[in-house]
Amino acid sequence: MKNPPPDRRSGRRNLLLLAALFFVPVVAAAWLYFSSSWRPLRGMQHGELIEPPRPLPQVALSLPDGRAAPPDVLRGRWHLVYLGEGPCGDHCRAALAELGQVRLALDKDAARVRRVLLHAGDCCEPPLPAAGQGDLLALAAAGPQGRALLASFPRAPDGAAAVYIVDPLGNLMMRYPATGAGAGLLKDLQRLLRLSAIG
Repeated sequence: MKNPPPDRRSGRRNLLLLAALFFVPVVAAAWLYFSSSWRPLRGMQHGELIEPPRPLPQVALSLPDGRAAPPDVLRGRWHLVYLGEGPCGDHCRAALAELGQVRLALDKDAARVRRVLLHAGDCCEPPLPAAGQGDLLALAAAGPQGRALLASFPRAPDGAAAVYIVDPLGNLMMRYPATGAGAGLLKDLQRLLRLSAIG
């Protein structure tokens, strides 16, 4: 039997190399995904994702002057929520000030974001701490409904204070340490606001 001419052998070799270029990465990716224990250590985000996002219940909340807050107060904008435990001391003030700096760094998108101090009803007397920029909203979550709302925020394993992102639909999405996470929080917010058409 005659050997194929060199041109045909060269064409067959090129076809096999071209097929390998397409199929080898697919086979390698499938092998890594299905039969290997390797997984990326974390996604692109800097905060801790809350999966799946938790819809926050609409409950009766009150403003510092005692008036009832609108039922949809945690909807319509992106919210940076700090949970207050008792009086707003130095740690609380530092966290709210850092959130204010993050919000201002958003520049033209700052109006899409509001800071919220959510507390159990024994927090603050006006004027509120770090409220100079006018974007800080203090909400008291009292009674059984308020306790249910506060309980829907997952606490850090070590019990440390945390900051949460709530999306404009009222879904709890991410958690960050209360202080020291400003740069990562800003990057995540910039990405969310760029990709989101709501809020």
